[in-house]
Amino acid sequence: MLVPNLQGYERARAVGATEVAVFTAASEAFNRRNTNASIDESIERFAPVLERARDDGVRVRGYVSTVLGCPYQGTVPLLDVVRVAGRLHALGCHEISLGDTIGIGTPGKARAMLLAVADAVPMSALAVHFHDTYGQALANVLACLEEGVAVVDAAVSGVGGCPYAKGASGNVASEDVVYMLQGLGIDTGIDLSALSDTGRWLARLLGRESGSKVSQALAAT
Repeated sequence: MLVPNLQGYERARAVGATEVAVFTAASEAFNRRNTNASIDESIERFAPVLERARDDGVRVRGYVSTVLGCPYQGTVPLLDVVRVAGRLHALGCHEISLGDTIGIGTPGKARAMLLAVADAVPMSALAVHFHDTYGQALANVLACLEEGVAVVDAAVSGVGGCPYAKGASGNVASEDVVYMLQGLGIDTGIDLSALSDTGRWLARLLGRESGSKVSQALAAT
């Protein structure tokens, strides 16, 4: 559950949340649009959340948006990505998810970004989060897997997105990630057929076509 500040944390705990997440961006312009605060201001709000979470035994995940580009700022310097990810880890976030919010990354850039951050944050504490706007998400995931990442954010049927990232598509589809991992000989413990059925159900519920190529192919067989 995403929490922007201590009040949000308290509300999350009131409904039984046992793990929460805080979120900021590597781009000042994006963070101001998304949270109406600077990066520094948003991280200052997280400090009491992490302190309370430690006391409560609650794990906190950190999200860093716009790691490969920003719809308002354009290029985001790698040093900014490293700095923000490092600060979240130093605060106590057990895992940092690096998000290509507008889906413009390519495998070479994704790999370079990941390796730069891994100089400041252990690879075991990093996750990747790719949107598929330019059809590069799976290739980016593979490039990062090859460098040692073991956690990949995905969404059934490729849903998701951000109102402050105009034109960006949803997250990489869970079905497509699982199919690729199975092809690499990696056992995910996930029933791909059941996952695809769920994705198609969700797509029908939302009145849209599934964003998963794998799900579309399985439906046609």
